[in-house]
Formats: sequence, C-alpha cells, structure tokens
Amino acid sequence: MPKELHPYGVLLRPIITEKSTLLTGLDKYVFEVDVRANKNQIKDAVQLAFNVRVAEVNTMKMKGKPKRFGRRVTNRPDWKKAIVTLVPGDKIELFEGI
Repeated sequence: MPKELHPYGVLLRPIITEKSTLLTGLDKYVFEVDVRANKNQIKDAVQLAFNVRVAEVNTMKMKGKPKRFGRRVTNRPDWKKAIVTLVPGDKIELFEGI
C-alpha cells in the first residue's frame, strides 16, 4: 500500500507561462504536482491551501527533456502537471496581477 501524501506536499509549484496566464481568465490554474498524486488529492490540496472550491482537475504526465553533457545524453525526470478549474467566482490571489 503506497504511503499517503500530505496535502501540502502535493502541490510543488505554480506554472506561470503565457498559456497558463490566459487560462486564468477561464478560472483555470496550472500547477506542477507530485507524480504520485491523484486527482482527489490535488483537489483537496488546492482547496486547503487557497481556500477555494474546485470544480474539476485535469492531469497529464510530462516527459523529461533530453539533456547533453558532452557526448553523453541523459533525460530530465518526468513530472506531472495539473490544470485546476475553480467554481465561477473563486480566484487564487497568487496569480493576480501577473
């Protein structure tokens, strides 16, 4: 049985790109999350951390990019991205003014 993740350990960092800032107008926010986290854990973590109501969570696994060290080619680690849709009217203040 896998070890239970702490809600504050699920969210690693917000992803702030041009595409993710356009999604904030649709009440969608993008986070890098722990690879072992599922949608229910991500929903609980966002609701606990930001005191908002989550309507939907979409996740995707991102493959690590190849990196070169001289002739040797290695890969960066894989990571997981979550797009969190909030209930209309709720906002996360962390992303405001970007």
